Amino acid sequence: MGVRALVVGLGVTGRAVSRVLRADDWDVVVLEERIDEEKQRAAAELGVRLVDKVDESVGPIALVVPSPGVPAGHKVFDAAVRAGVPVRSEIELAWQRAKAPLVAITGTNGKTTVTTLVTEMLEAAGARVVAAGNIGLPLVEAVVQDLDVVVAEVSSFQLRYTERFRPAIGVWLNFAEDHLDWHPTMGHYAAAKARLWANQSGSDLAVGNADDAVVRHALSGAKGRTQTFGSGAGADWRCEDGTLVGPPGAVLATAELPRALPHDIENALAACATAVGAGAPLEACRTVLRRFRGLPHRVELVGDAGGVRFYDDSKATTPASVLAALRGFPSVVLVAGGRNKGLDLGVLRQEATRIRAVVAIGDAAEEVVAAFRGAAPVQQASTMDDAVRLARAVARPGDAVLLSPGCASFDWYGSYAERGDDFRRAVREQVGG
Repeated sequence: MGVRALVVGLGVTGRAVSRVLRADDWDVVVLEERIDEEKQRAAAELGVRLVDKVDESVGPIALVVPSPGVPAGHKVFDAAVRAGVPVRSEIELAWQRAKAPLVAITGTNGKTTVTTLVTEMLEAAGARVVAAGNIGLPLVEAVVQDLDVVVAEVSSFQLRYTERFRPAIGVWLNFAEDHLDWHPTMGHYAAAKARLWANQSGSDLAVGNADDAVVRHALSGAKGRTQTFGSGAGADWRCEDGTLVGPPGAVLATAELPRALPHDIENALAACATAVGAGAPLEACRTVLRRFRGLPHRVELVGDAGGVRFYDDSKATTPASVLAALRGFPSVVLVAGGRNKGLDLGVLRQEATRIRAVVAIGDAAEEVVAAFRGAAPVQQASTMDDAVRLARAVARPGDAVLLSPGCASFDWYGSYAERGDDFRRAVREQVGG
């Protein structure tokens, strides 16, 4: 048996990491605070030791690998620092084993959409490619496959614990207040994101949002090649007179996009910059953009009746993502609330001129009411059915009823998808599909 590693968490990532380390002859101990029969069976199949606390019986540890989402303040990290034991994330282990170039995409909002777009663009170009990381397949399992390129969605949690992680292309989409239930400060959050470009050099490509001051500042220190996307004329990839353009030339007119909300255009530009940087021709990018209708629960049209359209944007769990959605509509009845992640909901007033009325839901309902006091009419709902009923009552032809909560779902639901599905159900029962 080899040296000992401590893996924190036996979820999907923890199991993938355990398999890889065991294959490399590591002695693996997994810390799991909630041990049940299923986890005990999984540990036995993996050949790892499962514990619910770390004490002297665990023995000397040479490496700690946390699963995504394990809080930065977890006591195991302090213990590792005191003992001089390195803490490394799954994406660090994956990069060390990668057989193909790695494209890593991060940002507060839009990661999954852009990762999906880039993967489809490369597939359309004939590349052997897989989307991995937070989007599905653990990166540590994807990188050992026989592929031309791996496209990974990576989070600040994962980037925080990297040392030499160096993607061939690193994409930072945007930066806004989020995850302050994990990061102690916004500076800590930004520093974790900036790890994306820390080790790049030479021919490596850093792609960043020219409209975002935090991203732009970090990009100025990148040591490899850089490209920008954004709304301004100075961005390498931009929109000019209704056409998406980049260094290779015109991509397509925004009128050809199935949906052209402001964040759709931004995502399209970022995806083109990335895919072209990875070798895709513009025609492959055009093909995908013309057919891509977005992902579920991201400003997804779920109902249309009496001139009022109903949109499920349940994935919007931060105020910044709500603001991005609001900017796509002239008049909105907003359904917002849930479990706040310690974020300032007051910033939603920035788009109050677009809001006809607000329906507040969930644990944060009172915070939503306070955020819009004096700026827009607000009512509180006790259920999603109640929320849709109240929104219908105040909506007028031409309005969008938008479920864009700005909060996590874990007060009423097990996930943002479950919340969005319930909104869709309520809409269809009350107004039709």
